[in-house]
Amino acid sequence: MPLPALLFLLAAAALDAGTPYDGRKSQLDVRPPRLEGAPVVDGRLDEPQWHEAAVLTGFSQFSPVDGEPAQDSTRVLVWYSATAMHFGVRAYEAHRAAGGSAAVNATLADRDRIESNDYVQLLLGTFDDGRQATVIGVNPLGVQSDGTLVETGRVASSSGFDAATVTREAPDLSPDFVFESKGRLTEYGYEIEISVPFKSLRYQPGAEQRWGINVVRRVQHSGYEDSWAPARRGAASFLGQSGHLVGLTDLRRGLVLDVTPTITQRTAGQWHAAPTPAGAPAAETKWRYVGEPAEVGGNVRWGITNNLTLNGTVNPDFSQVEADAGQFAFDPRSAIFFPERRPFFLDGIEQFAVPSNLIYTRQIVRPLAAAKLTGNVSGTAIAFLSAVDDTVSSYSGRYHPVFNVLRVQRDLGAQSRVGVAYTDKVDGGDYNRVADLDARFVFGGIYSTQFQLAGSVDRRAGTTTRAPLWNARFARNGRRFGARYDLSGVARDFRAGSGFISRPGVVNANIRHSLTLLGARGAALENVTGEVVLSGTWQYEEFVNAGKIQDRKLHLNTNAQLRGGWRAGASVLIETFGFDTLLYSGYAIERPRLDGSAIRDTVAFNPFVSRATPLIPNLDYVLSLDTPEFERFSGNVFLLWGHDENFFEWASSAILFATFGADWRPTDKLRFNASYQIQQFDRRTDGSTVGVRRIPRLKAEYQIARPIFVRLVGQYDASRQEALRDDSRSGLPLLIRNPEGVYVLAGPEESDFFRGDVLFSYQPNPGTVVFAGYGSSLDDSDPRIGRQVLRRSSDAFFVKLSYLFRV
Repeated sequence: MPLPALLFLLAAAALDAGTPYDGRKSQLDVRPPRLEGAPVVDGRLDEPQWHEAAVLTGFSQFSPVDGEPAQDSTRVLVWYSATAMHFGVRAYEAHRAAGGSAAVNATLADRDRIESNDYVQLLLGTFDDGRQATVIGVNPLGVQSDGTLVETGRVASSSGFDAATVTREAPDLSPDFVFESKGRLTEYGYEIEISVPFKSLRYQPGAEQRWGINVVRRVQHSGYEDSWAPARRGAASFLGQSGHLVGLTDLRRGLVLDVTPTITQRTAGQWHAAPTPAGAPAAETKWRYVGEPAEVGGNVRWGITNNLTLNGTVNPDFSQVEADAGQFAFDPRSAIFFPERRPFFLDGIEQFAVPSNLIYTRQIVRPLAAAKLTGNVSGTAIAFLSAVDDTVSSYSGRYHPVFNVLRVQRDLGAQSRVGVAYTDKVDGGDYNRVADLDARFVFGGIYSTQFQLAGSVDRRAGTTTRAPLWNARFARNGRRFGARYDLSGVARDFRAGSGFISRPGVVNANIRHSLTLLGARGAALENVTGEVVLSGTWQYEEFVNAGKIQDRKLHLNTNAQLRGGWRAGASVLIETFGFDTLLYSGYAIERPRLDGSAIRDTVAFNPFVSRATPLIPNLDYVLSLDTPEFERFSGNVFLLWGHDENFFEWASSAILFATFGADWRPTDKLRFNASYQIQQFDRRTDGSTVGVRRIPRLKAEYQIARPIFVRLVGQYDASRQEALRDDSRSGLPLLIRNPEGVYVLAGPEESDFFRGDVLFSYQPNPGTVVFAGYGSSLDDSDPRIGRQVLRRSSDAFFVKLSYLFRV
């Protein structure tokens, strides 16, 4: 052991006189002392209680290679008072102890944005079910990152093409909790102090508590992740390998009542024409601002019991303070998912998690009022939400839709569960109802299986439809060999008025086999995973009637972690796509008549009438590279190129899909994030570009102080499509049926859109905020000016004020 590390351990042992619990020796049942008093959370572990605290030591490396002793020593101190859990962290960093100040990444980041920093995560399983946990993360300066983790069996990968590298599931960082934390850099590394009040946690009833606990430390300069409980990467559950806090008694949560009144005001700008006398020429339009009435609303959170919470809201605030980042779709038949960001819906959102996204609260677009009940009773998780929405989400635009959502889950053994869900959207005389049954079983440590069966009943404009959704999965999570088998189907008429279905009407089957080779710590190649994926897609009706397959795919993927935290991936994609008659049902070909007259015929666009290509073979290549999280910089590149389907004209094309991202942190307070995306399709017949879209985006933030920052965001979205033709066949023009049912030539299209946002934010704790911002949109849709000229189309100033009153 290096001398600085030995000196650190000796000094720490002298300071920490409490009972040690060594993770590597499987001393995983921790009995923290209950002590009087409350420490001053200042990042200095100098109060007398810290000398009596239980000490978590003996961390193991989890990633990139599990089972090795952690390279950097970490000691976590734990004790509790009547009203809170208290954690202290002493993190040793050998390079800093040797005089390398750049070895610890630490900035004044915004909340939940510490992924580029060193950090420590506490995973508290307050219901001790080995399936869900509250996640408390803190960087070396005390900046917080919190959320929840509910294990569902998802596999993490940097993209849909990279190998599904064995790793733990990532937490959902959307929910925010009220807790205190401070940190500081020291001569040996860093020190953090954390206090989590019981008011901010939900936990099981009982005089004596037993909670799951694990502590994860991320070391950015090496790319290593360490775990106090010696977790195996090949296990089916990461949380199921946690240790425990035992003997917790006389926890005093007190009255849990949070009241958060909110005031929002918006002043919007738009073009207005000045009034003119009758017969006079119209006056030039001018830009004018109209102040909207201030909206007064608020949220109430009441802890009915330790494990049941009731939330209510009236006129909740605007959905978000930053526009959604632009995304590309590889397949135009698949809708794009955007996460929930509104505070009311985020509290307890993990309780509403359902496979296939059958509950998606962004379907409640502009709620007037809502209430929800969440909690856990005797191993059964209960979540109920009811909301009245604005007419904007009504099918007809005349009614206020009423949403009712119920989710119930029951624990089975240590890590398995069974759940049901029911959603109901009533929209005047129309309605949408979905019922669901799903389950996940974990067995043998590395095996898991899950299934889901759901049905929808949808009544719209006097017509009622019923349709099913189903899926099943079997997975083996091995340290070296992994396998996963999936089969899922969504009927074309399945509708989830309270959920998100990316693409209905298809059946997908997937077989994945992966092999991981582990290198020695510090080797140039620390681990590499190879994966073979076979998948097929059927139209739903074809599958149930034993019909033909539509799309076939063979993906050969690799993903490697290199020394120092570098990550690289490569793939070869061999595919065959079949003609989708539904996608092109509104297409036709315009061709001259055989008699030579000026009148032109319209011929349906399908393989049997127009000789459209029934099958398109694809061969694509993928490369990706992620840099380590350097102290001041990190970046990523993703490239896909080759021969792929041109959905514009149903022909083979040369495709380029690329994304470039970079984060630059020139100081501890200033950070820039830049990204550039391009998607381009070139005809293979003559090399001409049929469609291209580019999205550059830049975000700059300055953290004035830990709770205060200023943010500027600019995003430009430019797309161009050439006149469409029956490429590689007749070369004749294509027609597309417009909303009125009339065929029109698919001529050239071009659009340019720019969105800019400026925000001042003061947020000392979740709930208490001051937002002041300005957002502006520019586009080229005004027909009076040239297509290439961007003109302001809308803008607005907004202010939000809210204050958390915690009883």
